[in-house]
Amino acid sequence: MGYFAIEIPEIDIENISDFSRGKDFPFFLDSGGYFKRIGRYSYWGFEPVLRFSFKNNEVRFFEKDSESVLSNKEPFSFLKEITDKYKVPSCGKIFPFQGGFTGYLSYELGSYVEKIPLTRKDDYNLPDYFLCLYDVIFVHDILKNRFYVAGYNLNDKSFEKAERFVKTAESYKSSGQFYAEVGSELQSNFTKKNYLEAISRAKEYIFAGDIYQVNISQRFKVDFQGDTYSFYKHFSKLSPAPFGAFLDYHDFQILSNSPERYLFINNGHIETRPIKGTRKRGRNGEEDKKYIEELKNSEKDRAEHLMIVDLERNDLGRVAVFNSVKVSEFEIIESYANVHHMVSTVEALVDKKFGIVDCIKNSYPGGSITGAPKIRSMEIIDELEPTFRSVYTGSVGYIGFDHTVDLNIAIRTAIIKDGTISFQVGGGIVADSEPEEEFNETIVKAESFTKSISTLNS
Repeated sequence: MGYFAIEIPEIDIENISDFSRGKDFPFFLDSGGYFKRIGRYSYWGFEPVLRFSFKNNEVRFFEKDSESVLSNKEPFSFLKEITDKYKVPSCGKIFPFQGGFTGYLSYELGSYVEKIPLTRKDDYNLPDYFLCLYDVIFVHDILKNRFYVAGYNLNDKSFEKAERFVKTAESYKSSGQFYAEVGSELQSNFTKKNYLEAISRAKEYIFAGDIYQVNISQRFKVDFQGDTYSFYKHFSKLSPAPFGAFLDYHDFQILSNSPERYLFINNGHIETRPIKGTRKRGRNGEEDKKYIEELKNSEKDRAEHLMIVDLERNDLGRVAVFNSVKVSEFEIIESYANVHHMVSTVEALVDKKFGIVDCIKNSYPGGSITGAPKIRSMEIIDELEPTFRSVYTGSVGYIGFDHTVDLNIAIRTAIIKDGTISFQVGGGIVADSEPEEEFNETIVKAESFTKSISTLNS
């Protein structure tokens, strides 16, 4: 029993990225080629040992080809129960994630934390969370350009599975013959008029003293057919990010290209990296400098950013050792394919009386995509947005066997289901927000998808 890692030499990384296509519940956690501490490794796998999902106080649990339905469950209590059951020490582990649970948590899961009634339309009708347990995974160390099959000997068959994966991976060659097609008629869950009215209504709540800011988003959808992973690869190449993901649940797929970390928990340390403040990329270096300086010097963006940093400090403080919360990076600018973002890092030491699920529950959902104060902002989001967000502004990532956790904020995230691809974009509304400008910001943020759609088969 224990962790293992088998290096696979001389493998074609471009081909192997197709390896899990068509397998049983494949996942890909994609660092997008970021070599810093937030994105050195990419992970993918398939053939989970078990899987489970939560919806309407029921857990659907699948293990060894059998299904059971567990009623009257609280989502976080069950998540703690199942992750504690499979917890093992990290002794012998080489990579941050070397097997465990991967999946998503929806934005609406936050209503169980804060007891917020939901009135929006649940048109996706997807689980509030869906996670799978993998005893064997693939790991790409991007910095050293080395490739491994790794995992944990959960049972007698784990190492046998790993050896099988090694043999098939070494001989795998992608056919490259995959095709996806996306329509051209974007539809929103808002009219522009209604979106502007929602922003104006949000400002009324701000002036009334209910909130300081709130995140209001709109969703776009367009027809889709063909190979979903092909679209993810195209999307991620045009707009790489350190917290990308592709999850295939057979009936629906999740594509995420998020630049934002929600929570990283490792050996008693916890951190979050909120993003708040955005400018588009320029056409050249000079324009880029102009937009970066504009973002750095924007009183509106800096005030908005500070509010969220304070909110995150408070959230981490709920589970932290006294006086250990600190802001280690403040208002740094990170540049991506389509936008510049203002980012901070808030970190702390976790009080030993709290486990990983306590850490998630006490800060969920991430404050950068709700507003401040969080609870009232979430109530206003439910009032002003017409439909469930589902995975958007929820979280995608992993919970390792040793309880190392890395979860993103699921922005730049799409759902492919029932012949359509849907993606959602939003922004923080504050007292001096101009509705037309806020609407235009959502269009800028949507460009990571619209560019992918317009260039998919060109």
